[in-house]
Amino acid sequence: MDPIIVLVVLVVLITIGFPIFLALGLSGLVGLYMARGSLAFFFAPSSLFGQLNAFELIALPLFILMGNFLGATPVGSSLFTAAVRWLNWLRGSLAISSVGASAMFGAVSGVSLAGVAAVGSIAVPQMLARGYSRSLAAGAVVSAGALAMLIPPSVPFIIYGAVSSVSVADLFIGGIVPGIVLALALSLFIYIRVRLNPAEAPASEERFTWKQRFQSLANIWHAALLVVAVLGSIYSGLATPSEAAGIGAAGAFLIATVVFRSLSWKKFLSILATTARISGAILLIIGCAKIFGDYLNMVRVPQLLTEALTATGLPAWAILVAVMLLLILLGMIVDAVSLIVVTTPVLLPLITALGYDPLWFGIVMVLNLEIAVVTPPVGLNLYALRGVCPELSVEEIIRSALPFVAVQFLVLMLFVFFPGISLWLPGLM
Repeated sequence: MDPIIVLVVLVVLITIGFPIFLALGLSGLVGLYMARGSLAFFFAPSSLFGQLNAFELIALPLFILMGNFLGATPVGSSLFTAAVRWLNWLRGSLAISSVGASAMFGAVSGVSLAGVAAVGSIAVPQMLARGYSRSLAAGAVVSAGALAMLIPPSVPFIIYGAVSSVSVADLFIGGIVPGIVLALALSLFIYIRVRLNPAEAPASEERFTWKQRFQSLANIWHAALLVVAVLGSIYSGLATPSEAAGIGAAGAFLIATVVFRSLSWKKFLSILATTARISGAILLIIGCAKIFGDYLNMVRVPQLLTEALTATGLPAWAILVAVMLLLILLGMIVDAVSLIVVTTPVLLPLITALGYDPLWFGIVMVLNLEIAVVTPPVGLNLYALRGVCPELSVEEIIRSALPFVAVQFLVLMLFVFFPGISLWLPGLM
C-alpha cells in the first residue's frame, strides 16, 4: 500500500507543477519516512550525494559545454551544406541531407535539441523554398535531431551509465551501429516516400563538381577531427569518457575562438551560464531520482515486479515488448532524463533476470527515448523546431513526425528482437 501512496504523491506533485526533481525527491522522502521514520532524513542526503559522487558524471557538463561551444559556430549549417553537395544526386536530397547533417552534428553535441535547432534553422527554410512538402521538411528534421541521443558522445548514455554502473565507454561503442542503422532507415524512408510521391520533393536542378564537394568539407573538418580525437581516445583506452570530455570541451573552445572567431566575451559567458543551468538541472534530477529509487529498492518493488512478471509464464520477448511500449507511453509525459533515472533501477533487475545484457538494455532504452522526444505532449524536439521555424505550427510538426516515429519503432523492434546486432561492436573492442 505504501508504494501506491508514494506513487500518488509523485503524480500529484508533477500534476500541480512541481519541478520534476522536487517531485521525485519529496515523494521519495515521504516513502523513506513511512518505511524508516526519522532515519529518512539521513538516508535521503546520503542517497543524493552517493549518486552524484561519481567520476563518470564529470563528463556530463563537459560534453554539454562542448556542444554549446560548437553550437555557437556555423558548423551546423556547414554540415548541411556539405551533405547537400554530396547527396544532391538523390531524389529528396535536402531531406536526406538533414538526416546526415543531424547525425554528424549529434557526434559533436550529444544533445538532440541542439541538432534540431542548428540543422532545422537552415534546412527547413531551404526545403520549403525549393518546393518540398511541409510535412516532409518538418518530419525529417525533427526526427533526425533525435540521433544525437544515440550517436556518441551521448548525454543519455552518460546518465544511464551512472545509474546502472554500465561502462560509459561500452555504451558509446554500442550506440554506433544503432545510430547508423537508424540514420539509414530514416534516409531510406525519405527516398521511398519521394519516389512514390514525387510532388513532395522536386528533383534538384543543381549540380556540384567534385571540387565543390571537397571544398564543402573545409568548414567541418575541424569538428570531425575533434570527434575522432574524443572518441578515439576513449576507444583506444588512452582516456576515460570524463577525460575525453575535457579534451572535447577544450577543442570546441579553440574551434569557436580561433577557427571561426565566433565567440565573443558576452557569448562565452552566456554559454557557461547555459551549460551550468542545464547540467545543474540534470544532476538534480539524477540525485533526487536516487532518493526515489532507494525507497523502491527498500520496499523491494523491483524484485516484486520481476517475480510477478516471470511468474506469468510469458515468453521473454513478450515481456520486452510490453516494457518498450510502457517506456514509449511514459516518454510522452516524462522527459528523457527523468525516465532513465526513475525506470532503470526498477526495470534493470527484470531485464537481467530474463537473461539480457544491461549494456544492450541501455542501448534499446535510448533508442526508445528517441521516440519520446518527438511525441507529444512532452516531445521537446517538436517545440525546438517550432522555435527556429515559426512558419510551422506545432500541430503540423506533430503530424509530420508520426510516419518517422513508425520507422523509429521498427528500428527499435529490430534491436529488441536481435540483441546481438547492438552488442557486436562492443564485443570486438
